[in-house]
Amino acid sequence: MMSTSENGLNLKKEALFWSTSGKDVQCLLCPHKCIIEEDGTGLCKVRKHVPGKGLFSLSYGLFSSISVDPVEKKPLYHWHPGSKILSLGSVGCNMTCPFCQNWPIATWDRDLKLFSQNIDQIIELAKTHGLESIAFTYNEPLVGFEFLMDAATKIKDANLNVVIVSNGLINKQPLSLLSPYLDAANIDLKVFTEECYKKLGGNLETVKESILLLVEEGIHLEITHLIVPGINDDLESFQSMVRWIRSISGDMILHLTRYFPNYLWNETPTSLNLMEEFEGIARSQLNFVYLGNIPGESVTYCKRCGREIIVRNGYLVSLCRTDSKGKCPYCGSDNYIEI
Repeated sequence: MMSTSENGLNLKKEALFWSTSGKDVQCLLCPHKCIIEEDGTGLCKVRKHVPGKGLFSLSYGLFSSISVDPVEKKPLYHWHPGSKILSLGSVGCNMTCPFCQNWPIATWDRDLKLFSQNIDQIIELAKTHGLESIAFTYNEPLVGFEFLMDAATKIKDANLNVVIVSNGLINKQPLSLLSPYLDAANIDLKVFTEECYKKLGGNLETVKESILLLVEEGIHLEITHLIVPGINDDLESFQSMVRWIRSISGDMILHLTRYFPNYLWNETPTSLNLMEEFEGIARSQLNFVYLGNIPGESVTYCKRCGREIIVRNGYLVSLCRTDSKGKCPYCGSDNYIEI
């Protein structure tokens, strides 16, 4: 532990998962395995090599935003439907997507004003608002692994739920350490070719391994896929992605989200015709597929009897017909809904 200030930044917490590499250090948190020279940071910009001391987290306890959201905004459609969740965003990301929707915090724009919150304050804030869950979201939460790990253990001790919204780009060992404290996750599966993942600064196999690990650990998981023209609108790779998700389970929940121009990518918004075409392909393999960033209702139909059991208008749940265990009240089918 260290509390000195260097270059105006509070270096409060030594990082986990790193080793020395000559005069440099190597970060072992994610598959980039950045080799970081003295006074340098890794690709994520939030892990710094402090000369003579090692690797430290720059973002520990620092936040860009805290808000109360519908859980559907994460998006999580089959986990505590209609509930609210305390959402926290920090800074940093270990990918470089040109279409990033939250690029000022992902790239840590130095004009961004950050504020400090300790874990006890966060838990108290959730309880003050009558909330049962806390989400780490907006930026990539896993690059702030040290705070996330410390917070998750105390949040669980306080009988609250822990949620992450993540790109899943993390090595197996740290994710295995964190996973016992997670209740739900949404993983952004961005593309489905290794070549395209590399262009976005990521690694497909690592993300697939993260998804499989979370499923094996019994954590409620939903997958988001932002459809970006010129990036991942290829029919063949999308079909491959859907088949792979189906190989895990036909009940996996897939959110297909519409892209709008942002940051460095200025293609026109994803066409509604393409969204509907991809939805049809996904529905041929998966029981629960939803379109996001488009107007209108979003309905969960029972996979067995076909009746409406949850209806959403935007992020507002207008109808929720499940029994106390999340099963269909008409036929008793399990639709992978956690109440």
